[in-house]
Amino acid sequence: MTTVAEKQVNNGVNVDALLGARDALGQAPEAAKFTWRATNKWVNGTHSQTKVKEFFGLGEGQSHRQEFTFEADHPEIFASEDHGATPVELVLTGLASCLTAGVAAVAQFRKIQLRSVKATLEGSMDIQGILGIDEDVRNGFDGIKVKYEIDADATKEEIEALVAQSQKRSAVFDIVTNPTNVSVVVN
Repeated sequence: MTTVAEKQVNNGVNVDALLGARDALGQAPEAAKFTWRATNKWVNGTHSQTKVKEFFGLGEGQSHRQEFTFEADHPEIFASEDHGATPVELVLTGLASCLTAGVAAVAQFRKIQLRSVKATLEGSMDIQGILGIDEDVRNGFDGIKVKYEIDADATKEEIEALVAQSQKRSAVFDIVTNPTNVSVVVN
């Protein structure tokens, strides 16, 4: 019979490495200061392209193994050419990805084997604000709903606890749910 301590789980997350990094950064908090970078270039109309490659962390410049490119545009119903997801859909993508990564990491740590995880996000908004029709209407989301379908070797309560812990530790959840200082400079 396998006990909880002996249970082998593989959700693809190296928890030992994560815990080691957490311990090391606890001893050297200055190394935990990261700066993430994205460079966006206008293509045409409402279409733009964002590239992500370099960032700063662990006290020095870092780089992804490859450069990642994201296309953003608006749909044809906004008289655009629909070359990519809308910027607000990219926000939902970031939130979904961050929360789901957290679910996988917490499940691995708690020895819960995941079979499947699907997150469906909906962000509602009244676009009268963006279009300048009504200055009293907020430009951003009125609200975001996240719905998970998780199949795992766990009880419903354990799965709910995974999701709750993921929210607690998610950088993007924090960014979306709390004010963030943003400065915009034109050179």
